[in-house]
Amino acid sequence: MVRFFTAGESHGQGLVIIVEGIPANLEIGEDYIATHLARRQRGYGRGGRMLIEQDRAHILSGVRHGYTLGSPIGMTLENKDWVNWETAMAVEPVGDTGDDERSRRVTRIRPGHADLPGTMKYGFDDVRNVLERASARETAARVAAGAVGMRLLEEFGIKLHSHVLSIGEVTATPPDPIDWDAVEESPVRCSDAAAATLMMAEIDAAKEAGDTVGGTVEVIAENVPIGLGSHVHWDRKIDGRVAQALMSINAVKAVSIGPGWDIISRRGSQVHDVIEPVTNPDHPWQRKTNRAGGTEGGMTDGMPLVARFAIKPIATIANPLPSVDLDTGDLVQAHYERSDVCQVPPAGVIGEAMVALILADAFMEKFGGDSIQETRHNYEGYMKTVGPRKRYQ
Repeated sequence: MVRFFTAGESHGQGLVIIVEGIPANLEIGEDYIATHLARRQRGYGRGGRMLIEQDRAHILSGVRHGYTLGSPIGMTLENKDWVNWETAMAVEPVGDTGDDERSRRVTRIRPGHADLPGTMKYGFDDVRNVLERASARETAARVAAGAVGMRLLEEFGIKLHSHVLSIGEVTATPPDPIDWDAVEESPVRCSDAAAATLMMAEIDAAKEAGDTVGGTVEVIAENVPIGLGSHVHWDRKIDGRVAQALMSINAVKAVSIGPGWDIISRRGSQVHDVIEPVTNPDHPWQRKTNRAGGTEGGMTDGMPLVARFAIKPIATIANPLPSVDLDTGDLVQAHYERSDVCQVPPAGVIGEAMVALILADAFMEKFGGDSIQETRHNYEGYMKTVGPRKRYQ
């Protein structure tokens, strides 16, 4: 089982990441993980925090001389803004903090955040106890963990990409095929250059109005083998696992596998992916289309796995909404904490990380192995069995 845990608060000393279930002898290093962390920090519409942090995960355990040991991989990710929050986020009691603005209780509840349910659930009288952990800063830890999953998948030819489909009312028309290098260079991670320009204008307009804007993102995993996941139990279905992982990302409100909602008004003959006759034993079971998004019956079907997700506009707004005070219930303006105007572009990188971790888990569930060599042996043996039963067995 590949799984991960994170710990840490937005303005605390840093983030802690543990990834377990990665087989031994996988080549990996801090530089590889840093490239993905840097991708998360880019994007038009980001806030001032991205100017402060230059994320680099430090590997503490589970790797020796550039290769995994099969033991849990432990990493830390420093919060450089901690120097400004040492008193407000101190571990030990600090007593009277005087006029330290950051140490004051936060009682103005922000609509759209975890503030109200979090304070009620845990019995807090200070919203900061909730907002620090509920912050999207935690997604940096997910990207570090996801980079480990991606590195594992790369060993077997599986590659992940993401691109922005829409921001606000602007929708892209992606080219076929998508130029992934151009996506990485785009300020909004969009494959449609004309739409990207309009998306940046949409973000500028929201910022000028003291508002925020959301959008949709697509994650694509290529070269995924047939048979990851299972039809036999609800919690082993790969599409359900991917959907849950993406829904756990801050501000995500909808997930679809493949076109999703776009196909519900069509008839079955216009939806399902025709299977073509097998002419190449190395690439059996090809489809004319991929409307299913790469899954059937809770399992990968050999086509690219495609997942889309929608992100609501960020709930922290420079021109705050009316709200109430935690102590009195009286009308106030919501608390404002430094934030982005649009988090859609970096959300793709976070989505890649979450899908990578799910696929890595499903991959190891299917093929097992305590070392990369053993996993590869199992994988190659299985792939020899994938084809028409009476022709290529």
